[in-house]
Amino acid sequence: MQAKTLKWILPFTVLIVGVVGFMFVNAVAKSEPEKQEVDSRPVVEVETLAAQDHQVVIQSYGEVKPLESTQLSIQVSGEVEFWHPNFVEGGVVQKGEVLLRIEQDNYEAALLQAEAELARAEAQLIEEQAQADVAADEARRFPNKKHTDLFLRKPQVMSAKASVKSAKAALQRAKRDLENCEVIAPYNALVVKKDVGLGQFVSMGSSVGTVNNIETAEVIIPIAGFDSVFLPERVSGLAATVYQRGVSAFTREAVIDRDLGTVDQQTRMNNLVVRINDPYGLTTRQPAIKYGTYVQVSFAGKTLKQIYRLPQDIVNNQSVWLLNQDNQLEPRKVQVIREEGEFFLIGDGITSRDKVVMTPPEYPQKGMEVKVAGTDSSSKPSSQPEKL
Repeated sequence: MQAKTLKWILPFTVLIVGVVGFMFVNAVAKSEPEKQEVDSRPVVEVETLAAQDHQVVIQSYGEVKPLESTQLSIQVSGEVEFWHPNFVEGGVVQKGEVLLRIEQDNYEAALLQAEAELARAEAQLIEEQAQADVAADEARRFPNKKHTDLFLRKPQVMSAKASVKSAKAALQRAKRDLENCEVIAPYNALVVKKDVGLGQFVSMGSSVGTVNNIETAEVIIPIAGFDSVFLPERVSGLAATVYQRGVSAFTREAVIDRDLGTVDQQTRMNNLVVRINDPYGLTTRQPAIKYGTYVQVSFAGKTLKQIYRLPQDIVNNQSVWLLNQDNQLEPRKVQVIREEGEFFLIGDGITSRDKVVMTPPEYPQKGMEVKVAGTDSSSKPSSQPEKL
């Protein structure tokens, strides 16, 4: 009997316990505070840019070389009896200084002999001219008599005049040979090579040394095709800056001298020549630029009108992301005119009214809703259209 009673009571008991448990859980759930909705939109920064004129700066590299390098030769023969103390490799000499001297005894004697020959020729001319005057006077006293040019001593006078000219030429050569016993520095120079020593006999035409001009240096810089379109119509006379970074940093002012007028067949680049006055700083006391130094050169190119300057990391495949009125991403194709450092110069594609996304999300998509940094999160636009 008891087993039969338990068989009916047990299901009712389980049902009552279940109902009570459900009511308890439901009451606890209702007592918990409602959870706030989380704004999962990516946060971006936007800017409204203004178009500006931009001065293009063109940069290139090149090696500093002397304007001219001269191989000095001797124009007379003889023994070297003197050379300048600075006429050594690495020495600096001034324009007009005597670098070396050949013994002058023979050439001084040749000069005296040439002067004596000129005096003798001039004396002979005076004598012949006097005899010609006597013959002319006699011809005037006997007009009916035939007088030849030989009688009037015209050939003798012409020969004497020729002897005088020859003697003057010999004297000029003797003076020149005496002057050529000294090798003079043609300009302020750096001695690169010295080929003779004291007491050495040198022949006419022998090389005695090599010097480089240190009054003016040149740097030939290549201009790539993408930079060539930004060159001014006239480059000659443009101011330029020559500099080098690092431990031995320096900056010097220079000027673009000329365009070489040809395109390199291997690199297909134009070449400009930049000149630097007083590269070793002897007169201007500016930092010295040694020949062979590899330097960077920059100068002003064309001025671009009404362009935008954007960081390269926000321009992808010549497109940028804009923010529309609904706070949604919108891609826009742009025209990249030039790359300068970390920036792109943009011509067409955006306006001063557009909001450019400066920090796009990692995976941006067209129509993606975003939140602008610094705005209230409650301003999230509704995804449902407003009811009228």
